[in-house]
Amino acid sequence: MTADRTVGVPTTDRGRATRRALLAAAEQVFDEYSFDRASVSEITQRAGVAQGTFYLYFPDKQAIFIELVETLSHGLRAAIAEAVADAPDRIAVERRGFEVFFDYITEHRSFYKLVRESEFVAPELFRSYYDGFLEGYVPGLEKAIADGEIGEGIDPEVLAFCLMGVGEIIGLRYVVWGDRPLDPEVFEQVWRFMLRGIGSPEEAV
Repeated sequence: MTADRTVGVPTTDRGRATRRALLAAAEQVFDEYSFDRASVSEITQRAGVAQGTFYLYFPDKQAIFIELVETLSHGLRAAIAEAVADAPDRIAVERRGFEVFFDYITEHRSFYKLVRESEFVAPELFRSYYDGFLEGYVPGLEKAIADGEIGEGIDPEVLAFCLMGVGEIIGLRYVVWGDRPLDPEVFEQVWRFMLRGIGSPEEAV
């Protein structure tokens, strides 16, 4: 990652709006051109600001890429956390979490490409994306196993990676490649598979 990421932290509404515009433009540009071919000039043109303005907020192209991936990652985790906050049990947590995940990537299809590219642009960022999910996911699954809400005999971290992997690949195939929201019937098929995978008492439903 770049050494200085404290450049231009805005303190005014106008500054925050400009920063958001730059990030939104960067999401479009990195999606269309990839990191290597994207340019600061294209980002600022899309954002409707002068090129020099960019450097008031970000020191370089890598810095805005990192900030964008982190912002989208945080947005996804926050959306899931809000959706599951009042879930009555772990099964409801999992279902709501997957619903929000598919909705989020429908809105931000570029997220897949950005995360994949981060492995080469900033490898530690790529790893931290998954670690960020595991940090809250594993303890929740561990508690659900201890409480008998889901099946025993599987390491919660292994289970977390399995569930994340299913969601990621299904999202890639049916949302990103399909260029449309996930079909409800596909979701229900995936959900039945999930129930069996986590050893839910509902798995026979």
